[in-house]
Amino acid sequence: MAKEAQVDDSKLVARLREPSTCREAFGDLIRAYSESLYRLIRRTVQSHEDADDVLQNTFLKAWQNIENFRGDAKLSTWLYKIAINESMTFVEKDRKRRGLSLDDEDSNIISTIQADTNIDGDELALKLRKAIAKLPEKQRLVFNMRYYDDMKYEQMSEIMGTSVGALKASYHLAVKKIEQFFEDSD
Repeated sequence: MAKEAQVDDSKLVARLREPSTCREAFGDLIRAYSESLYRLIRRTVQSHEDADDVLQNTFLKAWQNIENFRGDAKLSTWLYKIAINESMTFVEKDRKRRGLSLDDEDSNIISTIQADTNIDGDELALKLRKAIAKLPEKQRLVFNMRYYDDMKYEQMSEIMGTSVGALKASYHLAVKKIEQFFEDSD
């Protein structure tokens, strides 16, 4: 997230809202946030190609709704919220399209993880991804944001509209389930 630290949200938003600078500013927004948003999306949407599509949809929604951005939260928080909503919408539509139950989806995610050639990793990393895939969607999302993105609970609360206490409990439960997965598979 180092790139994000270099972005002055208020100046960028002002440039995005100004017709003469909006296109250039949007390019800056994409350069600043693409990588971190892609990583967030990719942990929810298992396919690289689908994650790229969701990322494009995220930026499209941001472009269409920049006038609605009130500045109550950081720009990155707003973008993360859009990305999460787009990811969850994609996953739900994909599940319905394929006629998968939640249990079937777990198996499908694990199969996708095993077949994915775009992800490098050792046996332990693969095992962790499988354990995360077994988590309920919300716990998976909370775990990913906290563990991989080192996101603070306060920012997660703004993104997800959930209390800090509930997020801490969700993360704790996710960690316990992952630990149990590792114990059971040894």
